[in-house]
Formats: sequence, structure tokens, C-alpha cells
Amino acid sequence: MTTPDTPDAPDLTVRSTSAPVRPTLVIVGRPNVGKSTLFNRITASRRSIVGNEPGITRDRIRMRAEWNGRVFDLIDTGGMLFGDEDEFPVLINEGVRKALDGASHVIFVVDGRAELTSTDRDLADLLRRGQKATSVAVNKCDTREGELRAALFHELGLGQTHPISAEHDLGISELLEHATADFPEGDVAIPPQHLIRVAIIGRPNAGKSTLLNRLTGLQRAIVSPTPGTTRDAVDEQVERRGQVYQFVDTAGIRRKGKTREMAEILSVVMAQRHIRLADVVLFIVDAAEGVSALDANIAGYAHQAGKAVVIVVNKWDLTTNPNKQRFETNLRDKLKFLDYAPVRFISALEKKGVQQIFSAVHKVFRAAQQRIPTGELNRFMEKVDWERTTYPGAKRPKIRYVTQASVGPPTFVFFTAGNDRFHFSFERFLVNQLRREFGFEGTPVVVQARRKRR
Repeated sequence: MTTPDTPDAPDLTVRSTSAPVRPTLVIVGRPNVGKSTLFNRITASRRSIVGNEPGITRDRIRMRAEWNGRVFDLIDTGGMLFGDEDEFPVLINEGVRKALDGASHVIFVVDGRAELTSTDRDLADLLRRGQKATSVAVNKCDTREGELRAALFHELGLGQTHPISAEHDLGISELLEHATADFPEGDVAIPPQHLIRVAIIGRPNAGKSTLLNRLTGLQRAIVSPTPGTTRDAVDEQVERRGQVYQFVDTAGIRRKGKTREMAEILSVVMAQRHIRLADVVLFIVDAAEGVSALDANIAGYAHQAGKAVVIVVNKWDLTTNPNKQRFETNLRDKLKFLDYAPVRFISALEKKGVQQIFSAVHKVFRAAQQRIPTGELNRFMEKVDWERTTYPGAKRPKIRYVTQASVGPPTFVFFTAGNDRFHFSFERFLVNQLRREFGFEGTPVVVQARRKRR
């Protein structure tokens, strides 16, 4: 439970697996030209948040895609702005340049309903200097007039121009045929390693993006003191000691009454979706602000989804009363339903205690996937001191035998002489007995009753 007082030493066994093993197709353009709509169209998903508000996409979004047997990684980037020294445009531009460095081909998206802008020309100059193979996608050309206007964009001097409508799926086939022409057919063989999917959740400004960057060793997510910086979920894979982890930084979740913008509402919905898809959830608590009712609400999403959980108390270096035992006692009191989750104290910004998260994630993942043979379970049941529990309002159920039905979370079915349901206090007793015997640290344990029929 203790956290080092000095920054973690670099773990040379940790390396990002983000270097493209597949060809990489990168979508770039100024804000609000339809990049995310095109990304979702090509990937046949709703991975990127789409809206009329410019600048919704900030971080780089990566997803596997396929066209005519050619498999590649598709990257959606934030809208570039030149000459704007505000915080987000500068950080977005830096992220786009990093994506371009690893690009096999670039799709430069422009707005077919508007004139060429200075930003379009500046971005075209950047692409020419980078000498990347580029296709110009003139978006929003869903009429004959739009197709004629697309010819005006030849002056960018970036090769072939494609009139498309990402919203109405027009011209996408021709665009992809040209952009992926040099990509090899088939997928790149990747060693069969089990992937542990880890969702990072918490309220806004708790340090989720900083933690992702520390875990991956990359400046993968935009970090800002402004709450609500992350909107799209940002994911990155890391290999450590032969195990591959996929960390997903989700948007900070606010109270429903505080969530007004459509982009923010969608980002919260997507955060809940990534919780459901995860194997393990890192629930981030801000040590400087303490545990709130909102924290309990957010943690409840992971508990209700039956996910293994590690509670990460971040910003421990900023707390005014650094007493871990007292803080954890208060945390346990407010998050009683997460009594099974281990607690780790870290400072992501100062790089303190971050490396211990890998072992914690691996431990709770193994617990959630643990399967107990039926024979061992029933031998265990013979050792239980049944006299230690009472069953309110009725006679204690007579259990015939027990078996494990599933994992993630571990689910046990108790076959009884007559009961189809257990009282919640008896369920808690059974769960405590199972934990005492088999561990299951960090994961919910589900107990079900089923009447054994003749």
C-alpha cells in the first residue's frame, strides 16, 4: 500500500506498442470540416464524437480499419489552427504533428462548401514539407455543384482530389482505393498475447490523462488544468514483462445537472461504454479534494458493470494531511460497496508510485478470471461454519452443491432444496466465505440461488 517518496525509476521492461505495425492512415484538416464523421464512416463505428461545434476532437483517436483486404490503423486528429497561441490549439497542433510523423498516407480533409482558407493553405504547406503521400478529400460534396467546386482545390498541389460526402457515404470507396493502394493485403501477424483492457475513470481534472501519459511513457493525451479537457476516449497499448495492457483514458464524468453541452453528454455515454468493455477499471480519486458523492456515483458504474477495480488516489503530493491510513478509512466509509478494491496512492505528475499500478491491475485481473473447480468448491462448503449465520424470517436454505458459472466477475450458483433467492445478508455471508478461502481481491463476486429440481 505504501508509495515511494521518490519518483519511480524508469522500468525498462515497459514499452509502448503504439509504433505502427500496420500501415497508418492519418486524417487531418482544420476544425469542423468533417474529419470525425469520415473517421466513423471508414471504421463503421461511432468512436469519434461528432457535433456542429468546432474543436470537439482534441486528442488523437486510433482504430483498426479495413478496405478490400488491406488492414491499417486509422487516426483521427484535432482540427489544426495556425497563429493561435491559446492552450488547446497549441497542444492539438503538437498532437497532429506527432501523428503525421508515423503516417503511411495522409487524408487532408477540406470543406467543399467553403472557400480555401489560410489555414488550409498553411496545412498544405506543412504536408508538402513533410513529403507524405496525401489525398485531398473535399468533404460535403453531396450535390453536383459540390463536385464541380472540388476542382478548385487542385491548387493545393497535393495530388489527387476526391469529392466526398462522409455523412452520406459518397466517394469514400474511390478515396480509400487511392489512399490504400500501396498498403499490403492482409493483417500484420501479432503474437497471440492476452490483452488486458483497462479503463481509467473519474471526475474531471482528477489526473486521468496525466496518468495515461505516465503509464505509456508518451505524451498521448492532452493535459490541462481546465476540467473537461478530454472528450473522446484516448487509448494506448503498453507491453510490460510480456503482458500487453490497453489503457483507455475516458472523459471526466460530471453530475447530470452539470452536463449541458452535447459533446460532453456524448463523452460521458462513451465513458460508460468503455467501462463495460474493460477488464479492469482504474478509479481515480483526487487526494487534494477528497472523496465526494460524485466519486461514489462514478465508482458505482464500475461496480454495477461487475468490473475488477483498483482505486488510485492521485495527487497525493498535494494533500495537506498526508495520513494514508486516515484517508483510506474515510474512503472506505464513503465507498462501502468497493470494499474489495485495493487502494494505491500515487502522484502521476511527480511520477511517484505509478509503476505499482501494473502489478495491481494484473493481480485484480487474475482474480476476476479465476475459476474454481466444482469439486474444490464443494469441499470448501463442507468446511463452512453454517452456525455463524442466521437467515431472517425463514429457515436457513439447505444447499445441495455449488458450482462456478462464469468469470469476470466470478459468479457462483448455489443449488438449494427449495430457495430461488437468498436474503441479501446471507449472500454477503457467502461472498465473505468465498473471499476468505479463494481471495478474489479487486473483483465483485456474484452469488445466485437456484432450486435443484428432481
